[in-house]
Amino acid sequence: MAIPASKISPAAEMVNLTIDGYSVEVPKGSTILQAARWAGIDIPTLCEHPDQAVKGVCRVCVVEVEGARTLQAACTQPVTQGMVIRTNTPTIREVRQTLLELILSRHPQDCLKCERNLRCELQALAQHLGVREVAFPHMEKEYPEDRSTPSIVRDFNKCVLCRRCVYTCHEVQAAEV
Repeated sequence: MAIPASKISPAAEMVNLTIDGYSVEVPKGSTILQAARWAGIDIPTLCEHPDQAVKGVCRVCVVEVEGARTLQAACTQPVTQGMVIRTNTPTIREVRQTLLELILSRHPQDCLKCERNLRCELQALAQHLGVREVAFPHMEKEYPEDRSTPSIVRDFNKCVLCRRCVYTCHEVQAAEV
């Protein structure tokens, strides 16, 4: 599989790699996540947002790279020539589920009452990864809602530490709050 020619700069140097057994050709400097998306391979993410810089904090996008000692975050790891990547092994699925369970152990258990119910990325990711129960003790802290501004209500109880709001506040709004 290759990236459509219309999406590639004519001067772009290309890199060949293998993802889940598929040969993929992508521009040098692409990340594993970008290469997988161009190949039509789904790698789940939580902190990644197409309009923001890469943060690599949630680690839900981990993949196996042949020859690497540890799992790699697909959103931050650049591709290299001849790289062999696996995105959906039993180990990867288990690690992703564990990471999500840890996030959920700090999250309110009020999904049915939440205004984002059935429109929630965290809920959708749990369904996608097959997380039905959390094996860790629930460690939710009670933070008061921040209603100090008329336009934004911040509920730190719902925070999953993805840093999207921090990025938007700093880079888009230049408010640095």
